[in-house]
Amino acid sequence: MLLDRDDSQLVLIDYQTKLIPHIFEAEQVLANAVRLAKIAKLLQLPVFGTEQNPNGLGVNVDAVRSLCAKTLVKQSFSACEDGLVDWLRPAPKAQGAELRGNARSLPKHLQKAVPTSPERGTIVIAGCEAHVCLLQTSLDLLEQEFEVWVVTDACGSRTERNRDAAFDRLAGAGAELVTTEMVAFEWLRDCEHPAFDEVLALLK
Repeated sequence: MLLDRDDSQLVLIDYQTKLIPHIFEAEQVLANAVRLAKIAKLLQLPVFGTEQNPNGLGVNVDAVRSLCAKTLVKQSFSACEDGLVDWLRPAPKAQGAELRGNARSLPKHLQKAVPTSPERGTIVIAGCEAHVCLLQTSLDLLEQEFEVWVVTDACGSRTERNRDAAFDRLAGAGAELVTTEMVAFEWLRDCEHPAFDEVLALLK
């Protein structure tokens, strides 16, 4: 099974200014997160960020925050507890809801709910710390029946052991473990995509 860009959303978890300096292989982790976000923007995919207790850990670094359409400020370790799912799965709106009067008096076709946009059920996710906020958010997304693809080379923890333990647990729970380049080339699918050259330049 390959990633489908038309079904994908990107979520970047807690690349915060006071946390990043303590992350194992921080420079590579952050660079890959920025690559992912830039590629997603080129391909017109939704990009969301989260920040854990920014009063204590700072906001996300500018290079990440500026690429996110919205950033969720949270206190829970799982972003799902603080509303992320509502962003990823917008509630359908009823057609004709703006009309006044008794709904029963409307023609039947106006009483049916219609989605605001096609649902994107695949979440490509990366972040820090891998064994805490990234792990708990991903497990909750799986429980919400999203497909979860964890971009391992854009994830980090303060220690390598904690990071790798998170990957083992996520794989066992049903998440797909991938790398930044795997995501990029699966979103593109072929070298004739109009954004191929720009994406390739970001990867080099």
